[in-house]
Amino acid sequence: MTKTVLVTGGTGLVGRAIEAVIKEENPQDEKWLFVGSKEADLTDLQSTRSMFERHQPTHVIHLAAMVGGLFHNMNNNLDFLRKNLQINDNVLLLSHEFKVRKVVSCLSTCIFPDKTTYPIDETMIHNGPPHDSNFGYSYAKRMIDITNRAYNQQHGDMFTSVVPCNVFGPFDNFTPGVSHVIPGMIHRLHETIYVKDPEKPQEEKTFSVYGTGKPLRQFIYSTDLAKLFVWVLRHYESVDPIILSVDEAAEVSIAQLAQSLVKAFGFKGKLEFDTSKADGQHKKTASNGKLRRLLPDFKFTEFDSAIQETVKWYLENYEKARK
Repeated sequence: MTKTVLVTGGTGLVGRAIEAVIKEENPQDEKWLFVGSKEADLTDLQSTRSMFERHQPTHVIHLAAMVGGLFHNMNNNLDFLRKNLQINDNVLLLSHEFKVRKVVSCLSTCIFPDKTTYPIDETMIHNGPPHDSNFGYSYAKRMIDITNRAYNQQHGDMFTSVVPCNVFGPFDNFTPGVSHVIPGMIHRLHETIYVKDPEKPQEEKTFSVYGTGKPLRQFIYSTDLAKLFVWVLRHYESVDPIILSVDEAAEVSIAQLAQSLVKAFGFKGKLEFDTSKADGQHKKTASNGKLRRLLPDFKFTEFDSAIQETVKWYLENYEKARK
C-alpha cells in the first residue's frame, strides 16, 4: 500500500534535510509532501483541516512549531506556549480524524527538567519543571507526549515522538536574536569578516562569542537527523519518545564550536568571550542508548566536517538564507 507522508514545517531546517534524503532514496511506495506556513495556518483548526483534506495523508511527520533561541524564548514564553499548544492539538486531532496510521512529532532536549541527573533519557521528560528561560515552549512540547499517550490509550492511534539534540545544517534560521547557537554564530562571524569594517584587515578584527564558552552541547547534523526521522517513521513502533542524538562522547563546548567555525571560515582575527552574556544551561547531555540498541551501526557525520558543509552552504546561499 502506498504511503502518503505529510511533513509539517517541511520548509525548515529538518524538513529540507528530510526532503534531500528522500530525493536521493527515491522510494517507489511513498509519496512525500513537504508543507510550510504558506500552505496552512496550523494554529487555526479550519485551515489545518483544509490541508488534511487536500493531501489525505496516511503518515505525518510533525515538525511545525514556533521556535527560537535562548534570548527570544526568555521574552515570549506565553506566545511560545499558546501557539505551540494550538498547532500540536490541531495536527494530532486531524491525524486522528483522518485515520493517519502513524504520526512522528518532534520534541527537543530543552524540554527536560532543569534540575536533573545526566545523562538524561526518555523516561525523565516529566520529572520536574523545565529551565525557566523557555518554560512556555517546553511545556507545550511535553504535552505532545501526553497527548500521544491519550490518543493511543483511548483510540489505539500510533502517535509517537522523537527528541533530537541541537540540530544544525543548511536552511537553518540565521536571523539574529531568533536563531539558535550555531546559525547565530555563523551569521555573526560572517558579519565580522565581511560586513563590519570591510576595509579593516582580518588580523585586526575580533569575533566575540556570547558567554564563557564553557557550556557543553550535543549537536546533530540535519542530514543525520533526517535519516533517523525516516527510520523512525518506517520502523519504530512505540508511543514512547525516542532520543535522536549523537553519542555522549561527541559533546562539544561552545568554545570548541567557535574554534570549528573560525577554522571553517578561515578567520585570521582574535576570538574572545563576552562573559556579560548569559550561558543558559551548562549542559543537557542526552543518552542515545535506546537508539543505539535499535540501530547500533548508525554513523554520524563528524562535527567539523558538518560545520564546514553548513558554512559552505551559508556562503553559497547568503542572499537567500533566512537572516
